[in-house]
Amino acid sequence: MESNDVEEDDFGFSRNYFLAKELSSSAKKSARKVSEINLVDEQELREAYTNIDQKHEKEINNAINGYKDSYKEWVFVLRCGFGVLMYGFGSKKTLIEDFASTALRDYSVLVINGYLQSVNLKQAVATLAELLWDQLKTLQKSTSGKQPKNQQPFNTRSMDDLISFLDGPHLESDECFVCIIVNNIDGPGLRDSETQQYLARIAGCSHIHMVASIDHVNAPLLWDKKMVHTQFNWYWFHVPTYAPYKAEGMFFPLILAHSGSAQNVKTASIVLQSLTPNAQSVFKVLANHQLSHPDEEGMPLNSLYTISRERFLASSQITLNTHLTEFKDHELVKTRRNSDGEDCLYIPLTSEALEKLVKEMS
Repeated sequence: MESNDVEEDDFGFSRNYFLAKELSSSAKKSARKVSEINLVDEQELREAYTNIDQKHEKEINNAINGYKDSYKEWVFVLRCGFGVLMYGFGSKKTLIEDFASTALRDYSVLVINGYLQSVNLKQAVATLAELLWDQLKTLQKSTSGKQPKNQQPFNTRSMDDLISFLDGPHLESDECFVCIIVNNIDGPGLRDSETQQYLARIAGCSHIHMVASIDHVNAPLLWDKKMVHTQFNWYWFHVPTYAPYKAEGMFFPLILAHSGSAQNVKTASIVLQSLTPNAQSVFKVLANHQLSHPDEEGMPLNSLYTISRERFLASSQITLNTHLTEFKDHELVKTRRNSDGEDCLYIPLTSEALEKLVKEMS
């Protein structure tokens, strides 16, 4: 049998195979829609999720005990000037906090929970500076026997002044330092570029030691080469705990539950903050119109342009279209036609969610 005949037979078999698969799959297509699925109440789903029995407890406990045997190594790594970064499947919150409460009990420790929707980083840095200042006062009193001055060396509460104090050359003692624990440094409350830059500067301070955890697969994309190797100076530890993300997942809507409006409002708020003030004002005009006319299909484009021009929010139709393109790209605004065939703009949020969003913008 010639090779060409073999190839033709193989090709014919492959073609018939995929043709049969296509015909059989087309006959089995379901007529059901995702919208027809009966989703359960979120509270009911969370209660069921809490009551799920954890499997392989013995093996997991053995793994956790193995990590605890490494506590001394982690402290040594910190004192050598590295930042400890923990990764692996499962919540690492309990493990990290146990490490802080046992191996770091002789040091000042500050915990930041990055899984929260919003984190006041400036307040955290101010607390770090105050903890370090208290250590310096105690050291001065024990060495000189004199009561140190009560006036703090950082007069203002600006981020730059606080970070300069944490890294100041005037801090001579190597024994004075503060440990900062960051649960989910890749969390939603810390994920923006500016916050990550500040965290890197804090980690690079000579009197700050950082322990953090990551869970997102793309977390390393938050940092550039300088941040990783010079400022954070990460020492990576693979510590899969297989523990459920109970605390971390508390603030996210469950996929199989009725979706709440809180997450949509938070997402829209973050997007709007990145836009220009005029774009935000145009969005607010559209939102107020939708709240005032809940029975209408939306706000006509001509009406939005007229109001925007009267309030000096858009000097031309091109400028307004630029704002609308931003809104549509981020799915903040959609278009549909009313009964008269006119294109109208509307915000795909419930009235309750839209009122909350307008309030946050104000």
